[in-house]
Amino acid sequence: MCHVVKLMLLGLGVNPTVFEVEEKEEDYVIKALSMINGDKGGKSGDQLQFPVVFVGGKLFGGLERVMATHITGELVPILKDAGALWL
Repeated sequence: MCHVVKLMLLGLGVNPTVFEVEEKEEDYVIKALSMINGDKGGKSGDQLQFPVVFVGGKLFGGLERVMATHITGELVPILKDAGALWL
C-alpha cells in the first residue's frame, strides 16, 4: 500500500520524501510515531499502520485518511496549503 500512496501523490504532482522501514524495525517505528501523535503509552485503539503520511511536517494519517481526503477532493487543497503543491 505504500507504493499506492506514493504513486497517487506523484500523480498529483507531489514529490514525496520516502523513508523505508525494515520489517524488523516496524514495531519500534510505529511506537515512536504513536508517541509523536500524542499517544504516550505507544498503544491506542487507532494504532498507526504503514504507510504513515506526513504533510507539512505534521502526521496526516495512513492509507485510509489519504484515500478518503483524495476521494472527497480535500487532499489537493491540504497539499497546497502545506506547500507540497504549487498548482
